[in-house]
Amino acid sequence: MTDTTQSTATHGVTLTELAAGKVRSLLEQEGRDDLRLRIGVQPGGCSGLIYQLYFDERTLDGDLFADFGGVEVVVDRMSAPYLDGATIDFADTIEKQGFTIDNPNAGSSCACGDSFS
Repeated sequence: MTDTTQSTATHGVTLTELAAGKVRSLLEQEGRDDLRLRIGVQPGGCSGLIYQLYFDERTLDGDLFADFGGVEVVVDRMSAPYLDGATIDFADTIEKQGFTIDNPNAGSSCACGDSFS
């Protein structure tokens, strides 16, 4: 992983080049350069935990950072163990369009793919 200019720890989440390109495109549409992609998990969904993926301008105490070609991805310290080794990709097919998360820590997931345990 590339080292960020901040003196903080990095996380184990990977952003594919396709996903990074989509994030860059969305950020350009927003017209802001102060946003980063935040991924986290929270209790909920039909399998116990649900992913959160959104743009955030804040940084929280204990956040972990990684840079993927100018796209900063942030994970909070509570979510990091659940996301270590996860890969965020972007699908653009006739069947599905949107960000996907391949998480080796997910023991099981629901049919919708939005929650896991």
